Amino acid sequence: MQWTLVIPDDLAAPLQGVYGDDLGRAALEKLALDGYRSGQLSRYQVQRLLGFDNRYDVEDWLGQHGACQSYSIGDLQADREVLERLLSR
Repeated sequence: MQWTLVIPDDLAAPLQGVYGDDLGRAALEKLALDGYRSGQLSRYQVQRLLGFDNRYDVEDWLGQHGACQSYSIGDLQADREVLERLLSR
């Protein structure tokens, strides 16, 4: 899907001062970030949307934008229990 973003000329300069010259890319990145944080997009989908070549680049990008995957103490405990069961076999 292609889309067009229309920004009034008088607003382009201030936005470029914050987001850089490529406002289209900035909008796409915000969309990807919000989609990932809301759980609507996976890391792989973010990778595809933003055109990253590999998962390491998307991991780095997500980390730079403070979008690390949430992993609770409960998740850790559940993973430990599964690991202990597997290793005890």
